Amino acid sequence: MLAAGRPARKGTAATRSTGPDGVPTLRPVPTLSDGLTARPLTADDLPAAAELLAAAEPTDDTGEHLDADDLAEWWVNDLVDLPRDSRAVCAADGALVGVAVVMSMGGVRQDHRVLLEGRVHPGWRGRGIGRALLDWQLARGEEVHRRDHPELPGRLTVSVYPGMGTLEALVRRAGFTAERWYADMERPLTALPEVPAVPGVELAPYAPERDDEVRRAHNAAFTDHHGSAERDATAWRAWFTGMRAFRPELSVLALVDGAVAGYVLTYVYDADTRATGLQQAHLGQLGVLRAARGRGIASAAIVAALQAGAAAGCDTAGLQVDTENPTGAFGLYQRLGFAPIRTRVEWARTCPAAP
Repeated sequence: MLAAGRPARKGTAATRSTGPDGVPTLRPVPTLSDGLTARPLTADDLPAAAELLAAAEPTDDTGEHLDADDLAEWWVNDLVDLPRDSRAVCAADGALVGVAVVMSMGGVRQDHRVLLEGRVHPGWRGRGIGRALLDWQLARGEEVHRRDHPELPGRLTVSVYPGMGTLEALVRRAGFTAERWYADMERPLTALPEVPAVPGVELAPYAPERDDEVRRAHNAAFTDHHGSAERDATAWRAWFTGMRAFRPELSVLALVDGAVAGYVLTYVYDADTRATGLQQAHLGQLGVLRAARGRGIASAAIVAALQAGAAAGCDTAGLQVDTENPTGAFGLYQRLGFAPIRTRVEWARTCPAAP
């Protein structure tokens, strides 16, 4: 996609522009050729969008395999306004050949991040579709920033995967700068170490009644991480513990004096399993409260989650990490047997705060 990542916010009436009669209008996509037309995405487009992503994956190498249900969880909810913040590009016969979505991240800290996601079918690349969609996203992204958090600097972000050389050239020309490198890491769920004992720490499975406590621990643990945002209860449920892929029985909480001090939340994506033939336990969110760091809690919780995944029949474990993570997580994962398999580069363009 033009961007990756998981979080956002619902648009409001303030996102609209209006014509002379006061009727809301939608920002058009710049001129398209070859009989192509653009319109907002709808829920009915999701199967075709999933097919487009599957067709592009061999070239783009994102490591993600999303079916229509996955896209529905990500785009069709109370936090995303598809009519105003998405576009579908269609060929003359109605076939979906390009998609783009603009997503405003809530829970801002030092800046306001707006994710630009999208993809063009590989058979339709080289015709200016990607450039037109990116131009639309830039304009819409700046509108979203002015609407939601004009008091802060804005950062429009695009993720570029290994096979996306054309996209890298597009964002570079559009004034984006490579800002961060994120490694996808994997390890087989064989020859696992024993769970190390940590004095004063109890490892326990995730429990639904602790969900909000885990959310608050996550917000606190990631305060010092690049690009992190506060997750409110709605966003937390929509994109984390409320997802179909979330596996509470494979997730681990580290308790100190009965309170959550660390956590590993595990996901199993059915579409990935179908596409690869391997079932992966994806460690999606991992964190330890600052006051509890340096005691071996992260290692113990991760190994416990790996053992739970192996016992459930998973073949591999995976995770994604900022290679400049301030806690040294990249090195920790390597010591636990994870190896990098691809790197995603996050590119960003700044929008100034309002004067």
